[in-house]
Amino acid sequence: MPKVTIDGHEIEVPKGTTILQAARMIGPHVAPPAMCFYTKLKTSGGYCRTCIVKVTKGSAQNPNPMPKPVASCRTEVMDGMEVQNNTSPDLLEARKGVVEFLLINHPLDCPICDQAGECHLQDLGYQNGSEKTRYEFKRREFEKIDIGKYVSLHMTRCIMCFRCVKVADQITDKRVHGVLHRGDAAEISTYIENVIENDFSGNVIDVCPVGALTDRTFRFKSRVWYTKPMEAHRKCDHAKCNGKVRLWFKGEDVLRVTARKDQWGEAEEFICNTCRFEKKRKSDWIIEGPSPISHHSVISTNHYMSLNMAKVEILKHQKALGFIPMKKLDLE
Repeated sequence: MPKVTIDGHEIEVPKGTTILQAARMIGPHVAPPAMCFYTKLKTSGGYCRTCIVKVTKGSAQNPNPMPKPVASCRTEVMDGMEVQNNTSPDLLEARKGVVEFLLINHPLDCPICDQAGECHLQDLGYQNGSEKTRYEFKRREFEKIDIGKYVSLHMTRCIMCFRCVKVADQITDKRVHGVLHRGDAAEISTYIENVIENDFSGNVIDVCPVGALTDRTFRFKSRVWYTKPMEAHRKCDHAKCNGKVRLWFKGEDVLRVTARKDQWGEAEEFICNTCRFEKKRKSDWIIEGPSPISHHSVISTNHYMSLNMAKVEILKHQKALGFIPMKKLDLE
């Protein structure tokens, strides 16, 4: 089994593992961001280039560095390979350029976007983006359309990650939407509006990393940080759906239902439209408990898994501000 070193951390991985997968095995502190790669979707990745890394040593047999940054989601690990992600200033500057390109056409409408607070591009822009754009030309603009009974498409926000197309190809019974035109005129769309009707169409909402595809039943009802996410399940009659979901409560009302997501923002299991859109009563579900949301996320506001975690965070902030003498508190 090949060994790879990423930002100084060595790990042994199975043959065929990509650099991105190896980095995720080490942990989020070394894992590159990914906007188009999705573990459960075959052939995903290689489009957005946000996961680029710097390979300073190709392998034990060929120690030469790779001449330019490579997409970690499509580059397999070689034995003895050495990779830099967060430890390379040059690489971080290159990623900043990638983010700038992604934001060329993306509108700054976070205040009115339903994806705000759980948008991967929002996080990426905050961590790796510039304070202002250098782009002076007219942005691409599209009218918002409804491509199904439950799904709204706002193509202006799309970054062409192709996740939704791959979901339709690999998860649903038939695909009726895709990429129209080519080059800078390319867009995700359908030839006929309101044509998406298959049982798993709602999953295109979960895989979209931005606010291009949104839930029509949830639009403008609430911000995610005002809701309380809970894990729940039910006995679903659909053969491909296990009925395990995440409910988003506001008070006693279920505002929306989504698939459960892991720490990388990927759905653990895809769910059917019946569970997602038609079961909006608390009595429809068996509640398991609060969803494990990272305390770094805005969604976790007032929803820490324990009071002790909140206490530690408060003490860290007080220590950083000088409210507590360093010798009396050791939280490192």
